[in-house]
Amino acid sequence: MTHLPTFRLFAGLAVLAGSAFAQTPTPDSHPNVLFIASDDLRDWVGYMDRENQSLTPNLDRLAKMSEVFTRAYCASPSCNPSRAALFSGLRPSTSGVYDNDVDFRKYLSAELMLPTAFRQAGYYVHGSGKMYHESFRRSSDWDDYFELDDESPPLAPGQSEGVGGIHFAPLDCKDSDLPDWAIVDYGIASLQKKHDKPFFLAVGLHKPHMPWNVPRKYFDRFPLETVKLPPFLADDLDDIPESGRRMAQPKGDHATMVKSGRWKEAVQAYLATIAYMDMNLGRLLDALEKSEYRDNTIIVFWGDHGWNLGEKSHWRKFALWEETTRTPLIWRVPGLTKPGTVCAQPIDLMTVYPTLAQLCGVPTPKHVEGVNMRALLADPKADWKIPAVMTYRRGNHAARTPQWRYIRYENGDEELYDELKDPNEYVNLANHPEFAAVKTELAAYFPKTNAPTPPSDRSPTKKKAKAPAAKP
Repeated sequence: MTHLPTFRLFAGLAVLAGSAFAQTPTPDSHPNVLFIASDDLRDWVGYMDRENQSLTPNLDRLAKMSEVFTRAYCASPSCNPSRAALFSGLRPSTSGVYDNDVDFRKYLSAELMLPTAFRQAGYYVHGSGKMYHESFRRSSDWDDYFELDDESPPLAPGQSEGVGGIHFAPLDCKDSDLPDWAIVDYGIASLQKKHDKPFFLAVGLHKPHMPWNVPRKYFDRFPLETVKLPPFLADDLDDIPESGRRMAQPKGDHATMVKSGRWKEAVQAYLATIAYMDMNLGRLLDALEKSEYRDNTIIVFWGDHGWNLGEKSHWRKFALWEETTRTPLIWRVPGLTKPGTVCAQPIDLMTVYPTLAQLCGVPTPKHVEGVNMRALLADPKADWKIPAVMTYRRGNHAARTPQWRYIRYENGDEELYDELKDPNEYVNLANHPEFAAVKTELAAYFPKTNAPTPPSDRSPTKKKAKAPAAKP
C-alpha cells in the first residue's frame, strides 16, 4: 500500500538534503543530545504520581534539573505507531502505521526519520535498546546501534508467570542479568569516549514493559500491605459507547485479574519494574554528570504511551483514555530550561521532532507534522492553544486540552470528559447538548486524513546482539 502524500514528502527532503543538511556542525556550536526512552511507562513517577507510591529517585533527580511536562501524551497508545510517529514526524493517520503488526519500514523510509535529519546535519547518531519498535528494526538509520531483545532470566521451577496475559514475577538474579543493564552500558561507554563532532545518543529502556520480571529486591520495596489499587468505579463503562467498551475488554484481562485475587500483586510488580528502570536511568545520568559533555548536552526523557492497571476495567494500553495516553516527558536544555520547572500544558509527542531539531540547529524537514514547542521550554506559561491529539487505529481520535478530553470513534461514537471536575473520567458528557460547541471546537483539531489500514505483517524480524560496543 502506498500513500501519495509520502511520495511528495520525499521530493521536499531531497531539496533539503542538498542545501541546509550539507552544513557540518561542531561540538562547540551544536549541543549533544541524550535521548532516553522508557517502554510502557505511565504517569506513576514521583513528580506526577497522584497516589505517591512509586519510587523513582533518579527520574526525580532529572526532573529537578529540568522542565517536566505533566500533561504529555503519545501520538498513539501502542508501541509501534507511537514510536513511528515520533521518529518520522508523521501522525499515524498520515502514515497508516496504526498498530503493532504493521511494518513501519514499508511506509516510512529512512529519509523521513529523526536520526537521518541529525546524521545529514553532521551529528554522530548512535544508540542502544528499544527506540524503533523491535519487531521491525532498521539499524541502517544509525551510524552505530546496539540491539538486545528483552528476555528475562528464567523463573524458578513452578513459579507463577502471572495472571492470564499479565506476566509478572520476582527474579532471583542480579541487576546486570537483564538486558537493560547492557543497553545502559552502551550509553555509558559512549559518554566516556571522545567525540570529534556533536552526537545524538539514544538509549531505549525496555522496562517497565512486560514481563514485570525484575530482581526480587525491587518487589520488596513495595510491601503488598502498602500497595494502593488505582481509582476504580465498578459501573464506569455504563455510559461509554460500544466502541470504547470494546477497547476495554472488561471480560478479558480485568475479569481474570479480579478472579485471581492478585490485583495488588500485579500493581506491586509494575511499581517494582519502574524502580528497576529508574536504577538504570541513574547509572546513565551519573555517567553524563562525570563526562565532559554534562554542560552541552540536551536530555530528553520520554515514554511511548501510558498503561492502565484496571481503571475502566482495562489493562495494557490500546485505548484513548487518560491513563493509556499520558506519559512522562522531561527536557533539560542547557541555557534555556530552568531547573525544577513544571509545564501543565497538554502537548503530544509530535512536538519532539521539530523542537529538538530547532534547538540543535538541524533543519526541520517539511513533512514534519508536529509543532515546535520551544516557547514552552523557555516559558512554561507561554500562550499555547493547540491540544494534544491522539489516534488509535483508523478513524479513532482524541483531543486533550487543560479542561477537556474529547474522543470520537470511527463510527461516530463519542466520549467527553471535564478533566478539571472529573480527572478519573467517570462521567461521559458527550450526549449533553450544552457541550456541543466544545466537541465542535476540539474536533477541528482531529486529523483530516485517515490513511487506509495496511495489511497486517505477522512475520516480524528480530536479531540479537551479545555485548555493547560503542564506537567513537
